[in-house]
Parts: sequence; C-alpha cells; structure tokens
Amino acid sequence: MSKKVAIIGTVGIPARYGGFETLADYITRYLSEQYELTVYCSSKDCDSKPECYNGAQLRYVPLKANGVQSILYDVISLLRAISYADTILILGVSGCAVLPLFKFVSRKKFVVNIDGLEWKREKWSPFAKWFLRLSEKLAVGAADSVVTDNKVIQDYVLDKYAIQSTLIAYGGDQASKTDITDTALLRYPFLRQKYAFTVCRIEPENNLRMILEAVRQNLAISLVIVGNWDTSEYGRELRTAYSTVEGIHLLDPIYDQCELDQLRSNCQLYLHGHSAGGTNPSLVEAMSLGLPVYAFDIDYNRETTENAAHYFSSSAELATMLKDFKESTISDIGGQMAEIAARRYQWEIVAAQYAALLD
Repeated sequence: MSKKVAIIGTVGIPARYGGFETLADYITRYLSEQYELTVYCSSKDCDSKPECYNGAQLRYVPLKANGVQSILYDVISLLRAISYADTILILGVSGCAVLPLFKFVSRKKFVVNIDGLEWKREKWSPFAKWFLRLSEKLAVGAADSVVTDNKVIQDYVLDKYAIQSTLIAYGGDQASKTDITDTALLRYPFLRQKYAFTVCRIEPENNLRMILEAVRQNLAISLVIVGNWDTSEYGRELRTAYSTVEGIHLLDPIYDQCELDQLRSNCQLYLHGHSAGGTNPSLVEAMSLGLPVYAFDIDYNRETTENAAHYFSSSAELATMLKDFKESTISDIGGQMAEIAARRYQWEIVAAQYAALLD
C-alpha cells in the first residue's frame, strides 16, 4: 500500500501564485504514482475547486493561505492531515508554532521546508517577525527532516540550530522559449524593442524602486515588470510614479504560462532585485531560459547563480551597467545560466529529492 502524504502551506494547485504552489504542482506530477497524495488548498483563493489534480486529492480550507489567516489556515490543515497521513510535508513555518504538540501526540513524519527566513522580510510588523522567528525555531526542532532551498540558509540552520538540513532548490524547466505571436505583438507593442524583464511580487525587498530609477536614468533599454501592483500601497505608489515614464511598462500578473513565456523568453536581459529569501523560483526559471541575469548583490543570489551573473547594489550602479549593456558582451552569461540550471534546477531532480525524505 502506498504511503499517504499530505502537502500543506500553499494557496493550492493548479499553481498560479508562487514558488510553493509550483513546487506542490510538480511534486504531484512526478510522485502521484508513488504516493497517495493530498494537497490542502484555500477555497478563498481558488476560483475553481477540482477534487483531483495530477493524481492528487485536493481538500479545501475556508481561509486565506497568506497574511494573518495563514497561521490558522496551516493549523487547520495540519489537524485534518494528521488524522490519516503517514507523512506531512509543510511548506513554510506560519503554522509551525503548534508542531511540537502535534509531534508529541502523533507518530506522523513531518518534513518542513522553512522557506527563505520569512521573518527577515520588511513587510512584517515587529510582532509578526518575532512570531515567525519563533515558528521557525519550533519547526526546525520538531521536524523529522528540514528542507532549505539555498546553501546560505542551510548554513544558517546549521549555525543557529546545530541541525543539518537537506538542500533542495526549485525547478525552472517549466519555462520555455516561446516565439512571439501576432496576438502578443498587438497586445504588447514593446515586444518589437529591446527590453529588460522581471516578474515578481511587488514588495520593498525586491528593490523595484532601485531598478525603476536606474532605467529612468538611462533609457538605453526598455523595462517590463510583471507583478501585483494593485494589492498594496507600495505597489500603487510605484505604478503612479513610473507608469508614465517612456520605456517603462508595468503589467499586472500573468497566470498564463505561454503568455508569460513569450514576454520573458524574448527579453535581452533579466533583472532580479530580490534581497530576501533563498533560492527564488523566478530567478531559476530565467536561468533555465538561458537569459543573461543582472541580480541584486546578495549572498543568496550569488549562490543561486554560482557567481556567474552580473551584480548591482544601487540604482547608480545598475544604471551604469545598463548604459554599457551590449548583447554581444553578455551572451556568455546566458549560456552559463542555462548550464547551471540544467545541472541544478530540474523538477524531476527536485521531486526525487523530496521522495527520499517522504519515505
């Protein structure tokens, strides 16, 4: 009989939101014949509510998976999962303050991906940061296996908690080189020009103002950013300030993979401003496409790209890099990114690494 495995901590699948959702999606694609999988989903965030996907059962919790409700969302998912699952894969630490209790009262196996040191993110209040740091500590202490997605975070867990975690990143090979269609050209006329591209959540730690200012200072190349501009005051303020600047195109989220791939895979340059977290899924997707990468200079990004990208730490520095931009001089960067991604960021490899922990 196959082991019963529950996956909790995501908005849900099919994936259309972020890294954990895509991870859950590909785990079910590769492991549904090996395990009896159940994925917990938010009925508040999912438009359609299929009962089954990729061979996995989907169960719904009537709360939002992010923000304040995420704690209760994860706890309820845990309570339901321990009634039947042999192994529970927890993505993120929001609900892990109760994990020691659940570990004490059950004989279940808990595998926890602690994400990218969530408590460091600027968006959280002091209390939220304290709570997330406590949840991280309790999660690491109670889990049977801890997963980290970046060597920098793996080293942090070892230094902080004296626990050896398992390093598992993300796949990026779902992104594919896609030719630009006539329909896309009508909708996005800037595709006829040379442009830099980024896709991300619109949050301060992703250094979007730094990137936007650099492009405004130097319009040698256009800029396209895809993100959730209208879900925060920060995003709305940036859109108001920069959407009228010539050569800057600020687009709402694109959930259609083919449409996103048309925009992303045909850019001349990928800009990655993330300063928090570990290995970022959007970065490894860009690497899988063989895009030349200019990344914010932080240890997470250097580790992900094996120091083979170009790096910036200010608007002025990035503006100078863009001014000196020549496709012929950065084509080798794209080739190096593709080689690294082919070696490290494949979903089949990622799924096999998780399977080794779930058994």
